[in-house]
Formats: sequence, structure tokens, C-alpha cells
Amino acid sequence: MSWGKLLQPDLLLGGSIINLQPEVLETYQLKGLVLDVDETLVPFTEKEVSEPLQEWVALFKPLVPLWLVSNNISENRIGSIAKSLELPYITGAAKPSRRKLRQAVTAMNLPVQQVAMVGDRLFTDVLAGNRLGMFTILVDPMVDPGDVFHPYRLRSFEVWLSQILGASLHLDR
Repeated sequence: MSWGKLLQPDLLLGGSIINLQPEVLETYQLKGLVLDVDETLVPFTEKEVSEPLQEWVALFKPLVPLWLVSNNISENRIGSIAKSLELPYITGAAKPSRRKLRQAVTAMNLPVQQVAMVGDRLFTDVLAGNRLGMFTILVDPMVDPGDVFHPYRLRSFEVWLSQILGASLHLDR
């Protein structure tokens, strides 16, 4: 498989994960969601979950199983976020490795094609999900507006490089 295809999300969501609506589940026949944590659910500088995110999780929990899978190795940080959302989680995923994603999908007892990997990064979340055969959803990162080292710089570089490698990252898909 070409790099362009490996870095191509199946769905490019304009905005944060909060913009992901339940209709997407039906449209793409999704039965489960694996969620990245840092910058996908909460800004890296935050330890608390926002009320809009809590409401979003409450909306989705009755519809599909949700798992948090993070590259972050902080059991304290990711565990605290998972506990506040009452969701199972995995830390130290080393995405784009597929191993921990496969572990979450196996726990859901679903075919990998019916589970979406939702994240804000092309070279970790989308690449790992595509390598495993998951449906991939790229969201805009949730960032702290006061963060001087805005992670959008890294994201911009990833988008630029992905497009050079053949991925089409336009919202009009």
C-alpha cells in the first residue's frame, strides 16, 4: 500500500471531535470507536475533561463501545481522563504500531472494519488505523489557546508531507 493511501483518512472532519455526530456511525456502518486522547479529546496541557466532551461521550456511549488508546505513557493522566469519562483505556500505544489498537478492537469483539480510529494526527492515529484496516477519522486538534508552541505547526507539516506523498486532505470529500 502506498504512503498516500496509508496517510489518507476515510473521513476528514472539519473541527474537533465534538463535531462528530451519531449519523456518521450509520452512514459508514461503524459499530465502535477508538479515540486518541491528547489533542483529540483534551488539550495536552489540560488534565480535566470539558463539559462539551462529557456530553459528547454521554451521547455516543449508548450507541457504540468507546476505547481510549493513547501514545502517552502517563497512567496518571490518561487514567484520570478515562475514569472521568468512565471508559476503558490503553496507554503507551506507540502508534503507528497496530498492537494496542488491535487489543482495543478485540476487546470490543467487533470486526476491525467496523471500528473507527479517531484522532488528530496523520502519522500516528490515521497511519495506525489504516495499517490495521480500520475506518479512520481525522479531527482538528483541541489545543490550549494560550499554548505558545502551538501544535498546529507539527500538524501543518504532517499535512504538507502527506499531500506530497499522495494523500488528499480536503474537506470536500
